[in-house]
Amino acid sequence: METIDDMAPVMGADGQFHAQDEAVDLSGTKLEAWVALGFFWILGVTVFYQFFTRYVLNDSAAWTEEIARYLLIAVVFTGATIGVIKNNHIQVDFFYKFMPRAMARAVATAVDVLRVGFFAAAAVLTVMMMLKLGSNSRMTMVDLPMNWVYGVCLLGFAAMAFRSVQIALFHHRRGYSVLERPESSMDDK
Repeated sequence: METIDDMAPVMGADGQFHAQDEAVDLSGTKLEAWVALGFFWILGVTVFYQFFTRYVLNDSAAWTEEIARYLLIAVVFTGATIGVIKNNHIQVDFFYKFMPRAMARAVATAVDVLRVGFFAAAAVLTVMMMLKLGSNSRMTMVDLPMNWVYGVCLLGFAAMAFRSVQIALFHHRRGYSVLERPESSMDDK
Protein backbone atom coordinates (compact mmCIF):
# COMPACT_ATOMS: atom_id res chain seq x y z
CA MET A 1 0.00 0.00 0.00
CA GLU A 2 1.30 3.41 -0.93
CA THR A 3 1.86 5.87 1.92
CA ILE A 4 1.71 9.65 1.80
CA ASP A 5 5.52 9.79 1.93
CA ASP A 6 5.76 7.56 -1.19
CA MET A 7 3.50 9.80 -3.26
CA ALA A 8 4.87 12.60 -5.44
CA PRO A 9 4.44 16.06 -3.94
CA VAL A 10 1.40 17.91 -5.21
CA MET A 11 2.61 21.39 -4.38
CA GLY A 12 5.89 22.30 -6.05
CA ALA A 13 8.66 24.50 -4.70
CA ASP A 14 7.27 27.29 -6.87
CA GLY A 15 3.98 27.15 -4.95
CA GLN A 16 2.06 25.83 -7.94
CA PHE A 17 -0.17 22.79 -8.06
CA HIS A 18 1.59 19.93 -9.90
CA ALA A 19 -0.45 16.79 -10.43
CA GLN A 20 -0.58 14.34 -13.28
CA ASP A 21 -3.24 11.78 -13.95
CA GLU A 22 -2.21 8.20 -14.40
CA ALA A 23 -2.58 6.76 -17.88
CA VAL A 24 -5.94 5.11 -18.43
CA ASP A 25 -5.62 1.43 -19.29
CA LEU A 26 -8.76 -0.13 -20.73
CA SER A 27 -7.08 -3.32 -21.92
CA GLY A 28 -8.58 -5.37 -19.07
CA THR A 29 -12.13 -4.24 -19.78
CA LYS A 30 -14.37 -7.23 -20.43
CA LEU A 31 -16.78 -7.52 -23.38
CA GLU A 32 -19.80 -7.22 -21.08
CA ALA A 33 -18.59 -3.82 -19.87
CA TRP A 34 -18.35 -2.50 -23.43
CA VAL A 35 -21.82 -3.84 -24.22
CA ALA A 36 -23.22 -2.21 -21.07
CA LEU A 37 -21.52 1.05 -22.02
CA GLY A 38 -23.05 0.86 -25.50
CA PHE A 39 -26.54 0.29 -24.08
CA PHE A 40 -25.97 3.13 -21.62
CA TRP A 41 -25.02 5.59 -24.37
CA ILE A 42 -27.99 4.58 -26.50
CA LEU A 43 -30.16 5.06 -23.41
CA GLY A 44 -28.63 8.50 -22.84
CA VAL A 45 -29.26 9.58 -26.43
CA THR A 46 -32.85 8.28 -26.22
CA VAL A 47 -33.56 10.15 -22.99
CA PHE A 48 -31.98 13.31 -24.40
CA TYR A 49 -34.17 13.00 -27.50
CA GLN A 50 -37.19 12.54 -25.25
CA PHE A 51 -36.24 15.67 -23.25
CA PHE A 52 -35.61 17.66 -26.42
CA THR A 53 -38.89 16.75 -28.09
CA ARG A 54 -40.91 17.27 -24.92
CA TYR A 55 -39.46 20.51 -23.59
CA VAL A 56 -37.94 22.19 -26.64
CA LEU A 57 -40.25 21.15 -29.47
CA ASN A 58 -43.29 20.77 -27.15
CA ASP A 59 -44.20 17.63 -29.12
CA SER A 60 -43.09 14.57 -27.14
CA ALA A 61 -41.95 11.47 -29.00
CA ALA A 62 -44.12 8.77 -27.47
CA TRP A 63 -41.83 5.83 -28.26
CA THR A 64 -38.86 7.15 -26.25
CA GLU A 65 -40.26 6.30 -22.82
CA GLU A 66 -40.84 2.66 -23.68
CA ILE A 67 -37.52 2.23 -25.47
CA ALA A 68 -35.69 3.95 -22.59
CA ARG A 69 -37.27 1.47 -20.17
CA TYR A 70 -36.08 -1.47 -22.23
CA LEU A 71 -32.62 0.01 -22.64
CA LEU A 72 -32.41 0.42 -18.87
CA ILE A 73 -33.25 -3.27 -18.53
CA ALA A 74 -30.41 -4.04 -20.97
CA VAL A 75 -27.99 -1.89 -18.96
CA VAL A 76 -28.99 -3.65 -15.72
CA PHE A 77 -28.59 -7.18 -17.08
CA THR A 78 -25.26 -6.52 -18.77
CA GLY A 79 -24.10 -4.51 -15.75
CA ALA A 80 -25.01 -7.38 -13.42
CA THR A 81 -22.66 -9.55 -15.43
CA ILE A 82 -19.85 -7.12 -14.61
CA GLY A 83 -20.66 -7.60 -10.92
CA VAL A 84 -20.33 -11.36 -11.37
CA ILE A 85 -17.01 -10.98 -13.18
CA LYS A 86 -15.63 -8.80 -10.39
CA ASN A 87 -17.24 -11.07 -7.77
CA ASN A 88 -18.54 -8.06 -5.87
CA HIS A 89 -22.25 -8.66 -5.56
CA ILE A 90 -23.68 -8.23 -2.09
CA GLN A 91 -22.47 -10.99 0.21
CA VAL A 92 -22.40 -11.68 3.95
CA ASP A 93 -19.06 -12.87 5.21
CA PHE A 94 -19.64 -12.29 8.94
CA PHE A 95 -20.29 -15.95 9.84
CA TYR A 96 -17.25 -17.17 7.96
CA LYS A 97 -15.06 -15.62 10.69
CA PHE A 98 -16.52 -18.00 13.25
CA MET A 99 -16.73 -21.17 11.16
CA PRO A 100 -14.03 -23.81 11.16
CA ARG A 101 -11.89 -23.51 8.03
CA ALA A 102 -13.18 -26.74 6.45
CA MET A 103 -16.79 -25.74 7.06
CA ALA A 104 -16.20 -22.24 5.65
CA ARG A 105 -14.64 -23.77 2.53
CA ALA A 106 -17.58 -26.15 2.08
CA VAL A 107 -20.15 -23.36 2.50
CA ALA A 108 -18.25 -21.04 0.13
CA THR A 109 -18.12 -23.85 -2.45
CA ALA A 110 -21.86 -24.39 -1.99
CA VAL A 111 -22.42 -20.67 -2.58
CA ASP A 112 -20.45 -20.88 -5.83
CA VAL A 113 -22.46 -23.92 -6.99
CA LEU A 114 -25.78 -22.31 -6.01
CA ARG A 115 -24.86 -19.11 -7.84
CA VAL A 116 -24.11 -21.05 -11.04
CA GLY A 117 -27.34 -22.99 -10.61
CA PHE A 118 -29.40 -19.86 -10.02
CA PHE A 119 -28.16 -18.07 -13.13
CA ALA A 120 -28.47 -21.21 -15.27
CA ALA A 121 -32.02 -21.78 -14.01
CA ALA A 122 -32.89 -18.13 -14.70
CA ALA A 123 -31.58 -18.53 -18.27
CA VAL A 124 -33.64 -21.70 -18.79
CA LEU A 125 -36.77 -20.04 -17.37
CA THR A 126 -36.24 -17.05 -19.64
CA VAL A 127 -36.05 -19.35 -22.67
CA MET A 128 -39.24 -21.09 -21.55
CA MET A 129 -41.02 -17.75 -21.18
CA MET A 130 -39.79 -16.59 -24.60
CA LEU A 131 -41.06 -19.79 -26.21
CA LYS A 132 -44.42 -19.43 -24.49
CA LEU A 133 -44.80 -15.80 -25.63
CA GLY A 134 -43.69 -16.57 -29.17
CA SER A 135 -43.67 -13.77 -31.71
CA ASN A 136 -47.20 -12.63 -30.84
CA SER A 137 -46.16 -10.44 -27.91
CA ARG A 138 -45.22 -6.99 -29.21
CA MET A 139 -44.03 -3.77 -27.62
CA THR A 140 -46.72 -1.18 -26.97
CA MET A 141 -45.53 1.87 -28.91
CA VAL A 142 -42.98 0.30 -31.25
CA ASP A 143 -43.98 -2.67 -33.35
CA LEU A 144 -41.12 -4.92 -32.30
CA PRO A 145 -41.24 -8.32 -30.58
CA MET A 146 -40.93 -8.31 -26.79
CA ASN A 147 -38.64 -11.32 -27.15
CA TRP A 148 -35.88 -8.88 -28.13
CA VAL A 149 -36.01 -7.46 -24.61
CA TYR A 150 -36.20 -10.93 -23.08
CA GLY A 151 -33.36 -12.02 -25.35
CA VAL A 152 -31.12 -9.41 -23.75
CA CYS A 153 -32.16 -10.73 -20.34
CA LEU A 154 -31.39 -14.27 -21.52
CA LEU A 155 -27.94 -13.24 -22.73
CA GLY A 156 -27.33 -11.51 -19.40
CA PHE A 157 -28.32 -14.60 -17.40
CA ALA A 158 -26.27 -16.86 -19.68
CA ALA A 159 -23.23 -14.60 -19.35
CA MET A 160 -23.67 -14.48 -15.57
CA ALA A 161 -23.88 -18.29 -15.44
CA PHE A 162 -20.76 -18.62 -17.60
CA ARG A 163 -18.82 -16.09 -15.54
CA SER A 164 -20.02 -17.75 -12.32
CA VAL A 165 -18.51 -21.02 -13.52
CA GLN A 166 -15.23 -19.18 -14.15
CA ILE A 167 -15.34 -17.63 -10.67
CA ALA A 168 -16.13 -21.00 -9.04
CA LEU A 169 -13.20 -22.63 -10.85
CA PHE A 170 -10.93 -19.74 -9.83
CA HIS A 171 -11.98 -20.15 -6.18
CA HIS A 172 -11.41 -23.91 -6.41
CA ARG A 173 -7.89 -23.50 -7.86
CA ARG A 174 -6.99 -20.77 -5.39
CA GLY A 175 -8.35 -22.72 -2.41
CA TYR A 176 -10.49 -19.95 -0.93
CA SER A 177 -13.04 -17.36 -1.92
CA VAL A 178 -13.65 -13.77 -0.98
CA LEU A 179 -16.27 -15.01 1.50
CA GLU A 180 -13.59 -16.80 3.49
CA ARG A 181 -11.03 -14.02 3.13
CA PRO A 182 -12.84 -10.69 2.60
CA GLU A 183 -9.55 -8.84 2.28
CA SER A 184 -8.73 -10.79 -0.89
CA SER A 185 -9.82 -9.86 -4.39
CA MET A 186 -10.11 -11.51 -7.77
CA ASP A 187 -6.66 -10.18 -8.63
CA ASP A 188 -4.99 -12.16 -5.83
CA LYS A 189 -3.29 -15.25 -7.24
